[in-house]
Amino acid sequence: MNAAVLHALGKLPRFEQFPEPVWAEGEVVVRVCAAALKPVDKQMAAGTHYASFRELPVVCGLDGVGHLDDGSRVFFAGPRRPYGAMAERTVVRRAQCFAVPDSLSDDIAAALPNPGVSAWLTLKERAKLAPGETVLILGATGVTGKLAVQIAKILGAGRVIAAGRNEKVLNSLLELGADATIQPDMSGEELTKVFAREASDNGFQVVIDYLWGPPTEALLAALTRNEFAAIGRETRLVQVGESAGAAISLPAAVLRSAPLTIMGTAGVPAPEILMDALQQVLAYGASGKLRIDTERVPLIDIESAWQREGRSRLVVIP
Repeated sequence: MNAAVLHALGKLPRFEQFPEPVWAEGEVVVRVCAAALKPVDKQMAAGTHYASFRELPVVCGLDGVGHLDDGSRVFFAGPRRPYGAMAERTVVRRAQCFAVPDSLSDDIAAALPNPGVSAWLTLKERAKLAPGETVLILGATGVTGKLAVQIAKILGAGRVIAAGRNEKVLNSLLELGADATIQPDMSGEELTKVFAREASDNGFQVVIDYLWGPPTEALLAALTRNEFAAIGRETRLVQVGESAGAAISLPAAVLRSAPLTIMGTAGVPAPEILMDALQQVLAYGASGKLRIDTERVPLIDIESAWQREGRSRLVVIP
């Protein structure tokens, strides 16, 4: 069968033949219709992810959409290695296959679950977003950031401020539910003033941070008090990504003067929480309340697609 085969970490996967998968007890063979090309797929292949491949060659792709032998269409995750989602067929545990709403196209059904579930869990389970709270999304112009803006509104956020470096995409976020936007391409001092202005008296109760680096330092400076003051509403900052920098400078005064909690995304949640998040994301996607931009690329073009960057989620079609 045709597949995107990786022979060495740090190299590009190649379009070539790979042995057909054979199922074992509890498994099913999936005829793949579409598989999203995500940052985590590239990190796994580069050897920079903690769960990177240890035995090669291997077929790339952690999840996708396809048909089972009974004709049912499913979203599947975690194919048994060395098989992956970017192939004509793969093998996966039956328990890791989930029904897909008929109204969702293969492209959307493949692209939406990974970033959508991530954003849903970050906002609901980690940040504990409550109705009426003010949310700041740092990195809102990325694929997951755009979904986080929409999901924050779905979960009842009173106000959502979207900060991102792509001006064209940033302007479109007002149509997706953002109440205000910030382009962080300015000096740290200027950005701190903008954050302080948007925080106003109410502050940010939830910050979802896909950027880190200098933009986060500017935000923390905006949250820092310069005088003794009564404790206000807590700010819960969830650190998710590091596209603007892998490290920050964190002055002690930030944590002593402001009611601030900084946390990461932690590990994998309980199965029932993960399942609920997936069902919610797929349902809102089917209703049109969650939107994601996709671009189809044929499997034969996997090498060129692997090297591309964009604001749409690339979807590999076998």
